Amino acid sequence: MDIHLLSLSTLLVFGFIASFLNAIVGGGGLISLPALMAVGLPPSTAIATNKLANTISNGTSMLTFLRAGKVDFKKIGKILPFIFLGSLIGAYTVHLVSPSILKPLMLVMLVLVATYTVLKKDWGQQPKQRMLSIGKKIAFLCAFTVVGFYDGFFGPGTGSFFIFILLMMGNDFLQAAGNAKAFNFTSNLAALVMFLVLGQVNFLYGLPMGFVMIFGAILGSKFALTRGTNMMRLIFIVMTCILIIKNAWDYVAHFN
Repeated sequence: MDIHLLSLSTLLVFGFIASFLNAIVGGGGLISLPALMAVGLPPSTAIATNKLANTISNGTSMLTFLRAGKVDFKKIGKILPFIFLGSLIGAYTVHLVSPSILKPLMLVMLVLVATYTVLKKDWGQQPKQRMLSIGKKIAFLCAFTVVGFYDGFFGPGTGSFFIFILLMMGNDFLQAAGNAKAFNFTSNLAALVMFLVLGQVNFLYGLPMGFVMIFGAILGSKFALTRGTNMMRLIFIVMTCILIIKNAWDYVAHFN
């Protein structure tokens, strides 16, 4: 397997930017996955290699948030196996079905996420203790599992979806970002395991990209922790809107 220095340099630059943004509010896959496809990797290999780099990046972000006390494993620990299983199944499905079939649904969901966040101006500013009924707990668990499947199957926007669900559960933006990193790491790891079994990962691009993404993840996590919930909310809205525009453009271009 050959490696091209120009392609690698491109991936290192875009990988750093992607991990920085991803550590703050998610959405890094918007940058890293197209970059991998732009250097000539087939879609399935690009998704698989992106999981390798993002597993390293999200693991770094998770540890940074964990040290700051923004990851609550006591509350989210029981959710992680469901996300892992969902992502594992999603990653297996990639080589059976084209990930492009999820784009219309993803666009609708992103629009709803952005609209709700803009309208709820005080949302996520302070943590709220909410007593959840059994029905709501099951509904949230199903939602996390579905997002885990989506991450294994495709990926871009996963962090935004995780954060949105956590905000619905009463987390503030910083708590949601921290807990979402644990979810993202879990879903990335599960998908990576499946892609390794299927032999889809390009290590020559994925490992150097993942190494550079460590530094982007550290800087992005520290930025999020020092800027507070107001800045997090603004960046979350901006990144979600960018995700909508980018994926809408790709979807329209597909039919032209």
